Amino acid sequence: MTFRRFLAAAAFAAIALAPGAATAQVPAGVEVGATVKDVQGGVVGTITAINGTNVTIRTDRLDATVPATSFTVHEGDVLFGMTQAQLDAAVDQANQAAQAAFAVGTQVKDRDGAVVGAVQALDAETVTVQMGEQQIRLPRTALAASGGALVTGATLAELQAAAGGGASGTQ
Repeated sequence: MTFRRFLAAAAFAAIALAPGAATAQVPAGVEVGATVKDVQGGVVGTITAINGTNVTIRTDRLDATVPATSFTVHEGDVLFGMTQAQLDAAVDQANQAAQAAFAVGTQVKDRDGAVVGAVQALDAETVTVQMGEQQIRLPRTALAASGGALVTGATLAELQAAAGGGASGTQ
């Protein structure tokens, strides 16, 4: 596999895995303010933030957060395996998929993968989920799209405890 193909594969995998999936350290030279280039030398963007092992790149039109393992430093340049246009397109596609997941009938899972229930209703700020005999209302910000479902950071047991078994069960 060529160096360029390796970088492209690593960058695509990094976006698909979502921020937080990486456990490695941020490579030396990957720092806020650094210009990120593709393997052809084209400018992808500028690093605007580093949060743990995640790095945010500002392209000409959006911010993309990817694992630090998506970068390599070669001869002083911070390299990324996608062009600016490819990165923008990948982020746009991921955002469209995430938006589509917020729909009635979408399955909601907990952080461990257990099924919580299906979306019954949604509005601009909340999502109502049928959890067994109860309905719970979760803030949209507590859910993220993943694999055709919505995932919450809570466990099923935590959600059941929060619902308290009351008559309405609505949070």
